[in-house]
Amino acid sequence: MKYAICAGAVLALCVSAGTSYAASSSKVSAQIQAAVDDSGRPEVDRARDVNRKPAQVMAFAGIKSGQKIIELIPGSGYFTRMFCKIVGDSGHVYTVNIKPTMAMPMRPGAGPRQAPPPPAPIACDNVTASAMTAAELSLPTDVDVVWTSENYHDLHNAMFGKPDMKALDTAVFNALKPGGEFIIEDHVAEAGSGARDTNALHRIDPELVKKEVTSAGFVFAGESHVLHNPNDPHTAKVFTMVDKTDRFLFKFRKPRA
Repeated sequence: MKYAICAGAVLALCVSAGTSYAASSSKVSAQIQAAVDDSGRPEVDRARDVNRKPAQVMAFAGIKSGQKIIELIPGSGYFTRMFCKIVGDSGHVYTVNIKPTMAMPMRPGAGPRQAPPPPAPIACDNVTASAMTAAELSLPTDVDVVWTSENYHDLHNAMFGKPDMKALDTAVFNALKPGGEFIIEDHVAEAGSGARDTNALHRIDPELVKKEVTSAGFVFAGESHVLHNPNDPHTAKVFTMVDKTDRFLFKFRKPRA
């Protein structure tokens, strides 16, 4: 990833990089900061904030009061708990869990896979949860934001039926209102690797994500480097670098006309 340093007289030379530079320094609203600071968040979530940087990430995405948000594959609800506080009673959060179509393979030498503990409850009344396979994907419409973090790569894998990504990205496109945005955060794979490492390393080439999503009609609207880690070799399994991988953060926009 490239960085732009703009100062004084050379500012004009950085226009082409301005989108990513500005996106990296988006102002954190009082609503976002209050949601991050909420003492009701589980301690296990709060402990991850130093590496996941939720305030800066949500500021880049422009999360605010009154929005309707779809969160694809919400996991344990790390972001869900903050989204629902920010959008408030006039907004809504739809969590959509994509169900696997086959059992997760057992790692060599591992014992029987244990079910993870149930996530802490989401203490909000403005959250609607659903679960379906990618082939069955049916999303609410006229929403402001569709969000997915650290799992777009998974949808390329056999465990989820190797979904048709053009169809999936088109479903997201159709769910958004004109001007709505698709936010994707994920683990960076080696440049040029495409989807090669989506299963073995749980990483994906950022350029493949851009190609796939824009092919569904989206416009690439910016990126943030807030989760960039220059010390990540891009060849390690993400589970060995929990919350410390090099991650891209992209914003795609549905055109208004």
